[in-house]
Amino acid sequence: MLLATLIALSLPQAVSTPRDEACPPTPIGLPRGMEGWGRPTAITAASTASKPALLTPGVAVRATLLPTAGVTYAVRPAKPGAASSHGGVFAFDVARAGRYRVALGSAAWIDVLRGTTPVASVTHGHGPACSTIRKMVDFDLKPGRHLLQIAGSEPAAVTLMVTPVG
Repeated sequence: MLLATLIALSLPQAVSTPRDEACPPTPIGLPRGMEGWGRPTAITAASTASKPALLTPGVAVRATLLPTAGVTYAVRPAKPGAASSHGGVFAFDVARAGRYRVALGSAAWIDVLRGTTPVASVTHGHGPACSTIRKMVDFDLKPGRHLLQIAGSEPAAVTLMVTPVG
């Protein structure tokens, strides 16, 4: 018995979390319109609203964010985060009025603006259990260009997606 215990202790152990054990081995289905979440393209956030990084609704990105001190937001975020956090400015175009969802793979503050006017969120929550979506926030948007400001992100890169809902 002692020999078996010593052998077991010397073997490399896979590290797993309770969440991993509870999740199925194959990826779960994501909400409609989020099918591209697992295939993000690389993008770098902009440091100013005058030249934002352009997003395409329905296309996931892996965004490299900037140190907060180097970002000039169109409107100061309600929760800008610590001085050591990261953020950035993006823009996306809405062709048809409707509800749009902003999904993030980590915790951060989200602001959607029409010009310099913040748009109120209509719902917010977490992504589906066992998915890599950490946060989802929905907005009712009119046609035209919108700014997306990300603030207060601890990681310097985040998966991000804007998509129409429904």
